Amino acid sequence: MNLPESTRRKFLQCSALGVTGVGMSGWLDVLAARATAQAPAAAPRAGRARSVVLLWMDGGPSHKDTFDLKPESRGAGEFKPVATSAPGVQISEHLPKLAQRMNHGVLVRGMSTPEGAHPRAKYNLHTGYREGQGGLVYPSIGSIVACETGRADSPVPAFVSIGGRSYGSGFLGPRYQPLMVQDPTRGVEDLRAAVGESQFGRRMGLLQEMEAAFHGEYRAPLVADHRTTYERAVRLMQAREGRAFDLSQEPTANKAKYGTGRFAEGVLMARRLVEVGVPFVEVTLGGWDTHQDNFTRVRNLSTQVDNATAALIDDLRKRGLLDTTLVIWMGEFGRTPNINNRGANPGRDHYPRAWSLAMWGGGLAGGRVVGRTDREGATVEDGRVGTADFLATVCELAGIDHTKKNETPTGRPIQIVDKPKPFTNLVV
Repeated sequence: MNLPESTRRKFLQCSALGVTGVGMSGWLDVLAARATAQAPAAAPRAGRARSVVLLWMDGGPSHKDTFDLKPESRGAGEFKPVATSAPGVQISEHLPKLAQRMNHGVLVRGMSTPEGAHPRAKYNLHTGYREGQGGLVYPSIGSIVACETGRADSPVPAFVSIGGRSYGSGFLGPRYQPLMVQDPTRGVEDLRAAVGESQFGRRMGLLQEMEAAFHGEYRAPLVADHRTTYERAVRLMQAREGRAFDLSQEPTANKAKYGTGRFAEGVLMARRLVEVGVPFVEVTLGGWDTHQDNFTRVRNLSTQVDNATAALIDDLRKRGLLDTTLVIWMGEFGRTPNINNRGANPGRDHYPRAWSLAMWGGGLAGGRVVGRTDREGATVEDGRVGTADFLATVCELAGIDHTKKNETPTGRPIQIVDKPKPFTNLVV
């Protein structure tokens, strides 16, 4: 890269500082303090939920084979309903542990949303807006919670996404982007510097000086974005709370309750992150796009969900955190009420018209059902819940004013959730 002479001279001056070891003592503390001072303070909160754990079922789980079975319908399938600890409520036989914990949960069987293609549906359910609407990239619910409730002085990120690709901060900017953890067993790699603290401080000081020179020359917004990213990284490297990402510190017996595999490990990490005050954690379990072999796949996936989610609920209860942690189980839509006839192992196709999600904790009055579908599970007969309605309810449970308007970089005010009807009668 060819730099202007003035920038080149500045680079050489900064390099000399780094090589000769001019004192940078206290520089990391100054950086962390400045990052805290620049971060906005969290807004006052009235909601019960201090953290949200979103268990994202990527691909769209079949509602008729999980939380809204219709044993007398034409497309009933192979699974039987079982009674739960919530009077009169039944769910799949392959979710027996969750059945015992439905007195703490709420089933939303009236979901009805506009998008039937995976990318557009995921975007809609994460942001509350339709992709391309208004020519903007909207922030996800994780970034909204991070922005509105994250503590300015917290050394850990306010939004962590585990095991999958999550939607980010959109026009809110890089400060509210999720920290991505692809493999929970490896946690956040490189949390320890490869060199001594003093040398690390000199290197970071050199980087700061170089970026200051570049920004002074070009006034590029990307410089501020990059600085935000490495400030977040340095603060996490220094924090004791970073141990929450290290699953090796969890007792073996407790790990076993969550089951095995990436999803179980991700849910366990989510609990550890809630304990250190992370406001929003998303954990992804893929494989729910069951156009073929629906029943075998849903049975296996349900076992993973049942073990890990039940263990999460139990651990949060034992630690006194369930009432202040909202746990959400959902995907981007449901599956068709009828079984397709393609191939030897038939399945179900995309179906956003009527589907289900489940929630626990967070101040909810448990043991209840919102919405009702018809005999076939094809249409919402009562209590329809749209995307905006659901996300507004999450906001209210988390103490966020969903009518608030955030400004885009061009000064355009955008409401957090557009024209919702939240079902806040569920709150205790």
